Amino acid sequence: MTHVITGLCNRHGGCAEVCPVGCIQAGNPPDEWPYYYIDPLACIDCGLCRLACPYNAIWPEAEVPDFLLADIHANYAYYGRVK
Repeated sequence: MTHVITGLCNRHGGCAEVCPVGCIQAGNPPDEWPYYYIDPLACIDCGLCRLACPYNAIWPEAEVPDFLLADIHANYAYYGRVK
């Protein structure tokens, strides 16, 4: 299972710094305060990103609240994958 960075993100970036497999990328353009995305095929479900997020914006995909479900699709689309 992958984790998803939701719209609650304030683009802190700490999640990308702690990811042991480097599956969290800043969106484009990276120098203009981008959203962050987690590669669903590379995520090892370690949860370190979730612990590093001060905004509680990262959720296991199966636990994303209903009002944030669109963020799952946005995350997959960023990596050219279909959900």
